[in-house]
Amino acid sequence: MRCVDRPSSLPDGISAVVPIYRSEATLPQLIPRLTAALEHLSPAHEIILVDDGSPDRSWDVVTAAAQGDARIRGFRLMRNFGQHNALLVGIRAARYRFTVTLDDDLQNPPEEIGQLVAQLTADVDVVYGTPATEQHSIWRSAASRVTKYALEEAMGATAARSVSAFRIFRTELRRGFERYQSPDISIDVLLTWATSRFATVKVKQDPRGGGSSSYTFGRLLHHAMNMMTGFTTRPLRVASLVGFLFTIFGVVIFFVVVVRNLIEGDAVPGFPFLASIIAIFSGVQLLILGIMGEYVARMHLRLLERPTYVVAETTKEEDLLP
Repeated sequence: MRCVDRPSSLPDGISAVVPIYRSEATLPQLIPRLTAALEHLSPAHEIILVDDGSPDRSWDVVTAAAQGDARIRGFRLMRNFGQHNALLVGIRAARYRFTVTLDDDLQNPPEEIGQLVAQLTADVDVVYGTPATEQHSIWRSAASRVTKYALEEAMGATAARSVSAFRIFRTELRRGFERYQSPDISIDVLLTWATSRFATVKVKQDPRGGGSSSYTFGRLLHHAMNMMTGFTTRPLRVASLVGFLFTIFGVVIFFVVVVRNLIEGDAVPGFPFLASIIAIFSGVQLLILGIMGEYVARMHLRLLERPTYVVAETTKEEDLLP
């Protein structure tokens, strides 16, 4: 990596956005550590905590923290909309020139934000903090790789292989998706709508502060499918290619049957052969119909105009978003 002059602080201010869910136990540790880290980086900063419909007393912790520090702002959503939906709330509410996002489970040490800032040079808009050693199971890691492959297809950038929830970017990038209203969101894909200048840096990842991740193997695969069908037309192109290849295969089989009949005066024997061909073609047709159905379903959901999020209350009345 080439050597460049890197900023050690952000004089224009930094907004830290943390989506929270079942974080009653970790917030009392996270907030003071995050505050100290931000104070070291910039005198102008804020912490935006977005409660994504937590069933515990996370919101009580947020309101108490906001009462004790005016730089802490809280948003409570009416129900659980999802991590990226909650992130969008905080990103749209950010007041400073730079925005950093991190998880609420203490796996992203706030003290490592400086590592991200150091890579935020003049020719870089987004920096991801990639864990030097990940704290995941084998199945979770496998699903994560599938998700990152889908994300790479949707983003069209190799940086997708190193994405994480620990990221910093220029807040002005939100102009690229200010009108986005779909309930299915990927912040990383939305960032590519405004920039193609990404960078990554290895950072420390601590064990979870408590509980277990809500991103199970099944949910990660579901998230990958959402990204593939929600932000790219690649599955449709693959379906068209598969359909074309099997059409060629069918034509070849037809000519084999015709030529054998003309030369030997007999048809190709065997019911199993015929049944196998029919099953293959039927399976391909159903696969292509399923892919098309995913896109039709997304069009249907967009027509329903389901909200991306609904803010129930905030710690400051003037912060209430539409």
